Amino acid sequence: MPLMPHLRDIIDILLVALLLYGTFKLMKSSGALSIFTGVLSFVALWILVSYVFEMRLMGAIMDKVISVGAIALIVLFQNEIRRFLVMLGSRRRWQILTRFFSQNKVAKDKTDAWIMQIVLACQELSKKKTGALIVLENSTYLDEYVHSGEKLDAIISGQLIQNIFFKNSPLHDGAVIISNYRIKAAACILPVAHDNNLPKEMGLRHRAALGITQITDAKAIVVSEETGNISLAYMGDIQQKLTIEDLERLLADNT
Repeated sequence: MPLMPHLRDIIDILLVALLLYGTFKLMKSSGALSIFTGVLSFVALWILVSYVFEMRLMGAIMDKVISVGAIALIVLFQNEIRRFLVMLGSRRRWQILTRFFSQNKVAKDKTDAWIMQIVLACQELSKKKTGALIVLENSTYLDEYVHSGEKLDAIISGQLIQNIFFKNSPLHDGAVIISNYRIKAAACILPVAHDNNLPKEMGLRHRAALGITQITDAKAIVVSEETGNISLAYMGDIQQKLTIEDLERLLADNT
């Protein structure tokens, strides 16, 4: 009589599959997929050496490496682990029902209004080739980065954003952080992505935009001071040379 899988076993398999898929996406978005693949290859080789071919000497050496593997993995994937834990504990995970019941036309109109203010500001900044870095908080709190800058807590205004990034403004050097329909702070310091594969034309603003989106689910807008091009970073990926219509569409997309 064939053994029938229990519902518990099916759920277990599905959870493992989801975990592996989520890990794959996280590693791919952060650029650490090759390291993750190398770790899996090493584990597979260790299993073959120790349990299939039973090579005692080689197996003993690899056992020592595996025994300290947890510490090595924490060092190698510290940014990814932090990003996973931050997203796991983010407010979105625990406020899904609240957000579902609170969504209405008034909230949508409010969202559309502040998006248009940001888009119009980026349009003017792009025309004048004024560099800018704007970070939009999503479900992950950005309080530690807000505290690194000058607190404003102002209504989102296109004119205010342009004034902040005016070249002679004392707040132009750094990032503006927007949260809960408010400009929370300016001149904020962000973590910088250290990726040697990035194009050389990407300056510090682009690297900072990638850095913050690699460890949080925020969206970061960059206006290039050299070219006036508009870019948007999200989940460790960056889209460059966006039109105003593209920017508006991407900001309105909540996924």
